[in-house]
Amino acid sequence: MQAVNPHALRVSLVQGATRWHDAAANRSYYAGLVRQAAGSDLIVLPETFLSGFSNDTRLAAEGMDGAGVAWLQALAVEVDAVICGSLAIAEGGTVYNRLFWARPDGSLARYDKRHLFRMAGEHTRYGSGNERLIVELKGWRILPQVCYDLRFPVWLRNRRLASAAGGMDYDLAVFVANWPAPRRQPWRTLLRARAIENLSYVVGVNRVGVDGNELAYAGDSAAIDPLGEALIECGAQEQVATVLLDRPALLAHRERFPAWMDADAFSLDPG
Repeated sequence: MQAVNPHALRVSLVQGATRWHDAAANRSYYAGLVRQAAGSDLIVLPETFLSGFSNDTRLAAEGMDGAGVAWLQALAVEVDAVICGSLAIAEGGTVYNRLFWARPDGSLARYDKRHLFRMAGEHTRYGSGNERLIVELKGWRILPQVCYDLRFPVWLRNRRLASAAGGMDYDLAVFVANWPAPRRQPWRTLLRARAIENLSYVVGVNRVGVDGNELAYAGDSAAIDPLGEALIECGAQEQVATVLLDRPALLAHRERFPAWMDADAFSLDPG
């Protein structure tokens, strides 16, 4: 019997074909896929997985007290894992593309997408967040982000943090996305770039299929190691893929190649 690595993080990438503006159907559909990943520590869903990437906020958005948030919390408890993905959430008169980090104890953390995709008008219909979220899981520090955020390396910079093992403020960056097939090469390239420059693991989960705007999605969900090598790559079909991430290997790489020690100091103005 193979020994269990207590420092490994078991991550499942749920690459699904989100149903357009049909939250009930998506809850049923994604619940089935998530249950296939039971036994993982972290299960990652795509961006706006209950609606598709829609600017029709009347149909896409629900409140924090809506069925989607409650369903996500209950599912995390059921499968005894953290589940993350984003939903369109209406709050205080504004709609946010909000990523949820649903823990198996029923608690939630959240991150509002910082960079809104202006080429599709997202910035005219959604509010923007201004705070990064870093969460902890099994000794790992994790930075969850949403789709277009992937293009902005300053926002994603892994900062020097003397109090953290490995000297950096996160070990894994997670990106949930609805990234269309015509731009699949930037998606694949940027996932690798963010891993290399931040000496971090990166997980990106995209959707597949065709949405209500007739946009096709090629999937290409992946887990990337700090050298930019793919540990797992998904194709363009519905898939639940699971990978083990090794934190001691990450820390050893940072010790052998401590580029983070030469990074330029800066402060970020989110305004």
